[in-house]
Amino acid sequence: MIQFIDTHAHLYDEAFDGDLDEVVGKIKGAGVVKCILPAIDSTSFARQQEVAAKYGDFTPQAMGLHPTSIGENWKDELDFAVAEMEKGGYIAVGEIGIDGYWSRDFIEQQKEAFRVQMELAYKKDLPVIIHVREATDEVFQVLDSLGGSMPRGVFHAFSGSWETYDRISRYGDFMVGIGGVVTYKNAGVAKSIERIPLERIVLETDCPYLTPVPMRGKRNDSSYLAYIAEKIAQVKGCTLEEVAAATTANAKEMFRL
Repeated sequence: MIQFIDTHAHLYDEAFDGDLDEVVGKIKGAGVVKCILPAIDSTSFARQQEVAAKYGDFTPQAMGLHPTSIGENWKDELDFAVAEMEKGGYIAVGEIGIDGYWSRDFIEQQKEAFRVQMELAYKKDLPVIIHVREATDEVFQVLDSLGGSMPRGVFHAFSGSWETYDRISRYGDFMVGIGGVVTYKNAGVAKSIERIPLERIVLETDCPYLTPVPMRGKRNDSSYLAYIAEKIAQVKGCTLEEVAAATTANAKEMFRL
């Protein structure tokens, strides 16, 4: 059977309240063998821990402070995330990064929190899960500041150009997370994927968000990874099985699963 790994699934989101057992059964039935849970902040931490504990090895966890959660109390939130990372038991540092879409009021604080978490990931030899939205220049500024302390990682929800990918690749061992956006009409990232090596791609859903076509409009879940993989196969002129095998191997290598 074809096996998939969802490298970015918010299965602890309130959208799954009431039927998560049923959803997880559906996900496993679709050949998904693991769903990595990225962190957001202290307010969602208990829910994340509860889901991770319930489903065990199926739901390995990352820990980090999401950029959109950085506000007036950002230092407290960062301290919380760092303290959790120091405890161990996490397979990655994330979801971290910079987001200029919703607000730019705390961009400098976002950059600082991103830098701190990148340095900690390097120290702990953990991969990072990087969120970047309308802040590409700021992310590259932080990467430039790290010098030789660059962790490996995934650029989550990648939707950029080939040129952006090419620049990312020069910083070190980075893969791109491809999700439902690639299935959308006129999605520019499909053009980028023509040139991005399959060995540098991992699959993700970002569920319950960014549902792929033909399920767009419904709540997203990890069982829809096949639609994303099918689109990548179509763009790259290979088989679904080849995409599944390569991206699953990539995820295992990146996250040491």
